[in-house]
Amino acid sequence: MDSRFTPFHRGGSGTPLLCVHGFTDTWRTWDLVLPALEREHDVLAPTLAGHAGGPLLAGEFSAATLPDALERAMDEAGFATAHIAGNSLGGFLALQLAARGRAESVVALAPAGGWARTDDSFTGTAEYFADSLAEAKAAAAYADEIVSTLEGRRRAAQSFATNFEHIPPELLAHMLRGVAACHGARAMLDYALRAGYELDAAKITCPVRVVWGTDDQLLAWPSAAVRFREEWLPHADWIELHGIGHCPQLDVPLETAQLILGFTAP
Repeated sequence: MDSRFTPFHRGGSGTPLLCVHGFTDTWRTWDLVLPALEREHDVLAPTLAGHAGGPLLAGEFSAATLPDALERAMDEAGFATAHIAGNSLGGFLALQLAARGRAESVVALAPAGGWARTDDSFTGTAEYFADSLAEAKAAAAYADEIVSTLEGRRRAAQSFATNFEHIPPELLAHMLRGVAACHGARAMLDYALRAGYELDAAKITCPVRVVWGTDDQLLAWPSAAVRFREEWLPHADWIELHGIGHCPQLDVPLETAQLILGFTAP
């Protein structure tokens, strides 16, 4: 394991809040919103199994692998239930935990898995991730040099944020290295292509807010949200962020923190 990557972050005080990152990311995707969140919550931000700093994947990967690991992390933290915020794959996992009865509320930022059943553009997204993994492995050794220029930082952030100037270069370099070090990526992609995404939405009884940037380059709005809007979560609180990309917690951190805190408040 790269010593620059750590398995989790915990800080703050108040009611429990679990923050779940997306595919090939690390817990540090929440860096810019943590100060605000930790003023109101006891925040646990784990790195997912199979990701840089997270637990190794054990055995054959299945639909239960990641939510099981998150439940273990919650148990170890003493969280019987928690408010849960998740981005991308983390948003889908947050909803899976809600279906298991572990969520007080969910704020899902561009959750994965919502393509229409007949929409095969999902395979293009998988191919993009496969290509980005190869590119990241080639670029990881030069991460610090890449983010040392304005153009390098723009290119490093272009897939997940429309606003990048405020993102620290060190964080962008960390994220690039994290993609390269995502040791379970191939197994997770292969499973997703083979089995797709299914959500037992009928078991979700907690409040749910879904937030989506209209300039999302990875999970395009609104086509990547069809099943959530029409089948799984039509009665959720839906919020569009105009001109914002795939990771609102990095793109517009102050607004994103308020969208989470405004939903988790008693």
